[in-house]
Amino acid sequence: MSSALADLVVHPIVQAPMAGGVAVPELAAAVSEAGGLGFLAAGYKTADGMYREIKRLRGLTSRPFGVNLFLPQPAHAEPGAVELYAQQLAGEAAWYETEPGDPDGGRDDGYDAKLAVLLDDPVAAVSFHFGVPDPEVLTALRRAGTVTLVTATTVEEARAVERAGADAVIAQGIEAGGHQGTHRDLAENDGTGLGLLSLVTQTAQAVEIPVVAAGGIMRGAQIAAALAAGATAAQLGTAFLATPESGAPEIYKRALTDPVFPRTELTRAFSGRPARALTNRFLREHGPYAPAAYPDVHHLTTPLRGAATAAGDAQGMSLWAGQGHRLARPLPAAELVRTLAAELNLVRGESGRQYRPVRAQGGDAR
Repeated sequence: MSSALADLVVHPIVQAPMAGGVAVPELAAAVSEAGGLGFLAAGYKTADGMYREIKRLRGLTSRPFGVNLFLPQPAHAEPGAVELYAQQLAGEAAWYETEPGDPDGGRDDGYDAKLAVLLDDPVAAVSFHFGVPDPEVLTALRRAGTVTLVTATTVEEARAVERAGADAVIAQGIEAGGHQGTHRDLAENDGTGLGLLSLVTQTAQAVEIPVVAAGGIMRGAQIAAALAAGATAAQLGTAFLATPESGAPEIYKRALTDPVFPRTELTRAFSGRPARALTNRFLREHGPYAPAAYPDVHHLTTPLRGAATAAGDAQGMSLWAGQGHRLARPLPAAELVRTLAAELNLVRGESGRQYRPVRAQGGDAR
């Protein structure tokens, strides 16, 4: 395993930083304690809220962990398109007896303030979604002792990540649950992404930095396939959704294997950006009309999705999930890490032996 990641993990397993209250400190701590790399999601939180979660996580583990940041987004949406979509959602608002949110709820997600916290009090790893941070940011984090990772959905994006100076690239296949981490949100590219193994193989040949594979991975055998394709580790999100430590509502966890939700789709219905979710009523009714307008649509639908969750109505929630969701196992997170590692070792012909990178070691959580 590359030295950029080897000191952080025992097993080549990274827990995806799922925003919206799923990747809570308890989940990240359990994954890190079991030898993977746990991640907190700073998206949709204030800088102070992020810092409080970091402090809580440090109280739960001394192992390394990471924090994920969303890049600020440019204003490119047509205001008229957002307003028209708001009118279409009037029925949802009436049904849930709430009001749509303000689409002008901010575009930078508190990025600069969060960076300041992470530079002042560094953590082991920081990953970025929705673009490439400035090279100066990556350099500053490296000087602070932080390993940096950036999501890419194409080979061209991966090359941009390498040029900027990141330590590793997360190659996100189209199978992945939640938001696609595309660097430029172009509606004409919807649904054109590469499958994970094709993307990992091409990316590993195109860049010299380590590649972390992400997208639909639910079993150790799939991790083995990603490693064989050129990845140095695998990032799993949906696999950890159903764990007891996950912050996902119980109705969300049950939906992963509920026959009522047999498939997923990429949709802009909930946020204005392509994201893979279980196909439910909200997605079917509103997905075809949702504009390319992130985070405007995210802000607009936040109260509606919150009301649906409070009402226990999975048909109105954003049920982010990867294509492998039916393989979800409600195991404790640490047990899931150990199970995935055992499955990986079995495929690699190393049954009964623990996977250990040459440079793996303990380390503090920073």
